[in-house]
Amino acid sequence: MADTNDQAQADGSTQEAATTDQQPDSLSGNGTSDEPVEGPWTQQSIDIPDGPLEETLSFETYPADQVEHDELDIDDDEVTDLLRSMLLQRRFENRCRQMYQRQKISGFLHLYIGQEAVSTGSVNAIRLGEDSIITAYRDHGMGLAMGMSPEEGMAELFGKKTGCSKGKGGSMHFFDAEQKMMGGHGIVGAHIPLAAGIGFAEKYKGTDNVCLCFFGDGAMHQGAFREACNLAGIYDLPVVFICENNQYAMGTAVDRAFAKPDLFKHGYNFDFPCSLASGMDVFSVNKAVQDHVENYARQGQPSMLEVRTYRYQGHSITDPAEYRAEGELEERKSEDAIVRLERYMTDRGLATEEEIEAMDEEVKQEVTDAIDAADAADFPDEEALYDDVYAQEDFPFTA
Repeated sequence: MADTNDQAQADGSTQEAATTDQQPDSLSGNGTSDEPVEGPWTQQSIDIPDGPLEETLSFETYPADQVEHDELDIDDDEVTDLLRSMLLQRRFENRCRQMYQRQKISGFLHLYIGQEAVSTGSVNAIRLGEDSIITAYRDHGMGLAMGMSPEEGMAELFGKKTGCSKGKGGSMHFFDAEQKMMGGHGIVGAHIPLAAGIGFAEKYKGTDNVCLCFFGDGAMHQGAFREACNLAGIYDLPVVFICENNQYAMGTAVDRAFAKPDLFKHGYNFDFPCSLASGMDVFSVNKAVQDHVENYARQGQPSMLEVRTYRYQGHSITDPAEYRAEGELEERKSEDAIVRLERYMTDRGLATEEEIEAMDEEVKQEVTDAIDAADAADFPDEEALYDDVYAQEDFPFTA
């Protein structure tokens, strides 16, 4: 599968040479004089080479259709579980769209349709319940992939107290503390420093747990992204920064918003190992995240991974996505990760088409049951308004 706008994807790693112009022969302490600067500090001598600086960079790539499940220590039953998870996310999101149109869901709603391989492949690559995941506002799929029940998710969307955030978070704030899903977050890029904090806490406690931090391509414009990456690099934090590049930041295509649209290369600025993976193949994602977790994060090395995927819906439920080129969506759907995995399973005798259809029907019914349960659940009590807001139980503003 060939990702569009993918200049770097190949069977191996790609290389590029970066050069800078020759610098002056000397550097002065204050930039205005060759005389030493007086002060209580130690002056550092910097040797400038006679010629231009040259550096060769290499980046690992993970194309689609290059690795099979047994190479990843995934057994046959796990492959079925991966497909079921992806189907559950797809059917859940389709029904969310319907429920919003019926005014059962209020506020913002950002659907994950098309990106299911990213959440599923990533979660399968970590120690669930020990390693942490934190993400942005397109978070339903990640919650379901981490084991959140459709009932908890749908109840949260309906604002009911049986929801994962007790009905007070809504679409953009799915949390599951037990599984260490540290939440969806509504402010673009604001959760990325929190990932650095989680990584710092794990290092401080002496664990070998890691944090996967997911964000969209648009979040890389935020200063918080660069500040968090810089801190992670300084303190050797066990964080994998994962950009889910779904090709559009709201309605602006990546190649129109970035001077350097190969987003994985931005991690080089912080001395990170950087890689590029196909988000339309669950095994490509799984292999990439496994490598970044085990080879880097658990060794105290932060890293960056760009996963190129595609969202089929608009940015949010109210976005008609008229900015797409004619035929673009249909072309992208031909690479659908769920269809790819179904074909993979039938080609290798892991499941028949009838078994896959039966699984899909089970998932549809599971989501229907979740809607019924959310409808029947109660809204939070008024006296619960300040619960879970302040750690101090007798905080004066709650009186």
